[in-house]
Amino acid sequence: VHCFYNETVGFFYNNSRKELTTYWRTKDVLVVALGLTVSVIVLLTNLLVITAIIINRRFHYPIYYLLGNLAAADLFAGIAYMFLMFHTGPRTAELSLKTWFIRQSLLDTSLTASVVNLLAIAVERHQTVFTMQLHSKMSNQRVMILIFCIWVTALLLGLIPSYGWHCLCALEKCSSMAPLYSRSYLTFWAISNLVIFLIMVVVYTHIFIYVKRKMTRMSKHTSFHPRYKETMISLVKTVTIILMTFCCPVSGLCMNSE
Repeated sequence: VHCFYNETVGFFYNNSRKELTTYWRTKDVLVVALGLTVSVIVLLTNLLVITAIIINRRFHYPIYYLLGNLAAADLFAGIAYMFLMFHTGPRTAELSLKTWFIRQSLLDTSLTASVVNLLAIAVERHQTVFTMQLHSKMSNQRVMILIFCIWVTALLLGLIPSYGWHCLCALEKCSSMAPLYSRSYLTFWAISNLVIFLIMVVVYTHIFIYVKRKMTRMSKHTSFHPRYKETMISLVKTVTIILMTFCCPVSGLCMNSE
């Protein structure tokens, strides 16, 4: 099998027929400016979240540790996108294969960490709702183990292409979205995230149905509580925000192929 480890990034972009510019266009400048602005905002906001969770003892519970870890993953994503902005556009053609893989691995790792963390939060919320508790009884040690597993999973999925699941030795398998990645890897990545998304939908749908039935039964035995409608609306908003948060990191995959 002949491998093309000594070729340039441009060679693989040409092979996949993906445009690779050698000069700065107006669109490139706008994308970089917007990307850097968003990255700075993401960094600052998530630093505030992490700081608040660390210094405020009221937030020293499993759900907040998971939210803090989600903020850490988003912080890492902000750093990854900032790295992308400094190595995109015409600069892409100047990258070595190693730097290109580092750029993509940073993005994939951060995105995977965010998505898996969202699933962990969904499961934790499911457990607390069905046990009628405000906070999970999960010990701090178990939360730390869970967070460790989240990052191990993210690192494994993010580094797989760099250590073999690429197309440097099989040009016909190269993706047009990410020219050094194998189409099979991107398919695997997309299906994995779709499965996580569907699991999250099932979990939150189960929570929604359970709470609705619970409140309905309560309203039959007591006077209609004025907070019933507010509770249901809050739950719907929470589910919507969680699912939108899921969609944001997944949509980032489309940006990391430049």
